[in-house]
Amino acid sequence: MATLQISSSLFRSFFLTLCLFVIPSLSSDSDPLQDFCVGDLKASPSINGFPCKSAVSASDFFYSGLGGPLDTSNPNGVTVAPANVLTFPGLNTLGISMNNVELAPGGVNPPHLHPRATEVGTIIEGSVFVGFLTTNNTLFSKVLNAGEVFVIPRGLVHFQWNVGQVKARMITAFNSQLPGAVVLPSTLFGSNPEIPNAVLTRAFRTDVTTVHNLKSKFAV
Repeated sequence: MATLQISSSLFRSFFLTLCLFVIPSLSSDSDPLQDFCVGDLKASPSINGFPCKSAVSASDFFYSGLGGPLDTSNPNGVTVAPANVLTFPGLNTLGISMNNVELAPGGVNPPHLHPRATEVGTIIEGSVFVGFLTTNNTLFSKVLNAGEVFVIPRGLVHFQWNVGQVKARMITAFNSQLPGAVVLPSTLFGSNPEIPNAVLTRAFRTDVTTVHNLKSKFAV
């Protein structure tokens, strides 16, 4: 009985120790080890971002790049102004970033995913149809108006569509300094090198002519 109790205690201790190592790894970015670390974008990034700048000033902690209006005269009718570590180095190691997203009437932020972050956003103006897809192909969607909020779980495919008659604007935030974006149409049909036509024709159950036509629209 004593041996069993000791083994049980050792197992609980091992399990709790394991949790201490595993649970922090579930966060999107590593925890910072200092008050701040303004990124030196001229240096090569490490596993937790960029090395710290040696000389820091107040301007490193303020950013004006989320203002508008943005030019949405492009095929998708959407423009994103990011405040991530690449545009706002003060975010380095802090595990957070934001976007200003503007959509022309009828504009679409095409299906995409963020591999390193959960996204939360609020509609500033306009009416936006927001949707995301789960791993079992269930669509969750709703038309949101100014003041309403949405959340997109990390790594799930999602999109936004301006269903109003005027420009729409959203502010989105991420629990990563650089959430990344895999935009499905351009990733699949505009990759370099190209995905073989045989793969795309079989995957989309279509023909080579259609694949060539789609690739021509996303050629770099």
